[in-house]
Amino acid sequence: MLEDLRYPLRDNTVPIWSVPIIAILIPLAVIVVYYFIRKDVYDLHQAILGLLFSVFITAVITDAIKDAVGRPRPDFFWRCFPDGKGVFDPVTKDVMCTGVKAVIKEGHKSFPSGHTSWSFAGLGFLAWYLSGKLRAFDRRGHVAKLCIIFLPLLLAALVGISRVDDYWHHWQDVFAGGLLGMTVSSFCYLQFFPLPYDIDGWGPHAYFQMLSQSRNMPQSSTNTNCLHVRQSELESIHVESQHLTETQRVSTRDTSPILDEMESGRRY
Repeated sequence: MLEDLRYPLRDNTVPIWSVPIIAILIPLAVIVVYYFIRKDVYDLHQAILGLLFSVFITAVITDAIKDAVGRPRPDFFWRCFPDGKGVFDPVTKDVMCTGVKAVIKEGHKSFPSGHTSWSFAGLGFLAWYLSGKLRAFDRRGHVAKLCIIFLPLLLAALVGISRVDDYWHHWQDVFAGGLLGMTVSSFCYLQFFPLPYDIDGWGPHAYFQMLSQSRNMPQSSTNTNCLHVRQSELESIHVESQHLTETQRVSTRDTSPILDEMESGRRY
């Protein structure tokens, strides 16, 4: 029994503490360098938000699936039986682990690979980000741009390979983790940026929204001024009409027959 779970218990080639560095700090460093080159605060803000959303959403989904599935790791036998002697219930044949509870609990978190999902969430977002900034899909045939884009994905893939090599995960766990991280990073990137092959694929949505609003503001202010001018003209016309009406009334009073008789009597 447990023949496929008897792989030796090894240390991590990629330590747990290095995963946030790979998934967050490396992409963040590239984003900050680009900010100092272009001085675009909209790009900096949207890129950091997208990166953090990608990693944190992936982390939550990964831990939820790990706890729900509970698949044993390839080295589960040595976690369960540190002395190498398997103990089973004589009636039910269930495994009766004699190892440390914390180590045994960690041995039930094989699917999916957290190292791989985190790496593809952060470095996958970086690959999307670089493809937009370098305009890699402008149909000019620049192969060097594609090589730069695939570097983060290669690093994430090497992290996943190390998990299989260390017998901490099955290959299915690594594949699922990479697919999960890449999917979430794609959704998060497209939430804040256009597609890389788009004409405006180099900038965030917020930047172009700001430009469109700034272009519409002068037109709206001009329309408002026109409305004020028209309103003032109408008021002046109304005042002039009132003045003309009063003048006509006065002139009418001045030319009445009674006044004419009185004027004629005075003359005689």
